[in-house]
Amino acid sequence: MSTGEYGSLNLGGHVGDDPASVETNRTRVAEAMGVPREQLLFLQQCHGNDVVVVDGPWGATGAPRADGVVTATPHIALAALVADCTPVLLADPGAGVVAAVHAGRPGMTSRIVDVAVDRMRQLGARAIEAVVGPSVCGRCYEVPEEMRAASAAVSPEASAVSWTGTPAVDVAAGVVAQLHANEVAVHRVPGCAREDERLYSYRRDGRTGRFAGVVVLEAS
Repeated sequence: MSTGEYGSLNLGGHVGDDPASVETNRTRVAEAMGVPREQLLFLQQCHGNDVVVVDGPWGATGAPRADGVVTATPHIALAALVADCTPVLLADPGAGVVAAVHAGRPGMTSRIVDVAVDRMRQLGARAIEAVVGPSVCGRCYEVPEEMRAASAAVSPEASAVSWTGTPAVDVAAGVVAQLHANEVAVHRVPGCAREDERLYSYRRDGRTGRFAGVVVLEAS
């Protein structure tokens, strides 16, 4: 329903888009996932490493400030909003535990993946698999040298060089390395948000929408 710079399926409710259009978009996603709208959960993302565990829709206080969410309750859809950051969906179907993580550079360097995997294992997950979605690639994420060095100090794989030869960060590479270190099987959805016009990219457009990775646990 969204138009203009938010054209298409903008799911971000905090970017200046018409709230009614965003809600229609979110309702359509919930329908596609086979859940009622109130069971499609979005967080108030804040570029940290807090991960919450849920067993139902948000209460009267609304969505918490966090960047990861875990559930062992069927028919609860978990969403991670992005527009350059890395969406990570985690699942152990056998144990019946799923998670959605918004992993930007601050989340990667504060190892939000480790926190999410730990929360899942506390709920009984063992054989966890991850789907890592499209994000801004290392060639397009130019940063100051000190920022690249700080990222590489956490995950050396995140160190990158931009198209123009300047320091850059590959957040997805750092996230994937952390997943492998946690013995999580990884599946990649290729694509660079900045290079692919079908995807929202804050670094490319500034004022723009958000797309999302969504995971739902079906009843066994």
